[in-house]
Amino acid sequence: MRSSARPLGDSPERSYAGKLDRFGAFAAPELCRVFADLGLPAHGTALDLGCGTGFATALLADTLGPDVVLVGVDLSLPHLEAARRHGALRLIQGDAERLCFAEGSFDFIWCCNTVNHVADSVGAVRSARARLRAGGRLVLAQSAFLPEMFFAWDSHLDDAVRSACHRYYRERYGLKPGDTAGLRALLGLMQAAGFETPSVRTYVIERTQPLSQTDRDYFREAVFDGLWGDRIRPFLDPASAEALARNCDPASPDYCLDRPDFHHVQTITVCEGSLGG
Repeated sequence: MRSSARPLGDSPERSYAGKLDRFGAFAAPELCRVFADLGLPAHGTALDLGCGTGFATALLADTLGPDVVLVGVDLSLPHLEAARRHGALRLIQGDAERLCFAEGSFDFIWCCNTVNHVADSVGAVRSARARLRAGGRLVLAQSAFLPEMFFAWDSHLDDAVRSACHRYYRERYGLKPGDTAGLRALLGLMQAAGFETPSVRTYVIERTQPLSQTDRDYFREAVFDGLWGDRIRPFLDPASAEALARNCDPASPDYCLDRPDFHHVQTITVCEGSLGG
């Protein structure tokens, strides 16, 4: 499969399974709320397009129930291997831009944090739309749709870290400045793909003290170490780099996860389109 044109460098061999697992566990309460609000079908077939390590796929399968056949698809073979830990999921290695299913195969398609990984997002959504049966629904979901807040007590540091992350990704993957914000155009993307009246709703993921161990593991391992670490330091001014190090160091008295006023906010935005409705 061709992968060179993918904006974030994904390939069938690439894996960031740990990051996906930690985010899935962290966001599980909100994902369950999203699935409950969607009014999922009681019968038929469903697809998790870009299923990753299967955490959300397993939650979706539990919500759908035994009378819906659910299939998970992901480009990464290591992600699919990790997904097998969740039990008897139906999993297929495949490409969101070149789906291997016949048109009209599904009653429901869930696609979370995936369209920003493909080169032709409109084409991928059109392809997914073509796989819906009459009356079927496609749901695109995107986390961090709005700017996240990690350091409520230091807005300058929040802004500096966000900017440094964008600069890091642009340099690493050769992206243009607008590319790191393009994921906000979900509504227009659905309209461009042929959905006339898509609906949109944003859910807030909010964490304050006391933080669960799952929350702490996500922030420390997936964000502080896995996302920030030394990657964004070159894109920060010295004062911001020092402040970030103090806030992310468990040995520091300024360690943010031990602050009584720790307050984190991020979002999941859900855009839903119906075929024939």
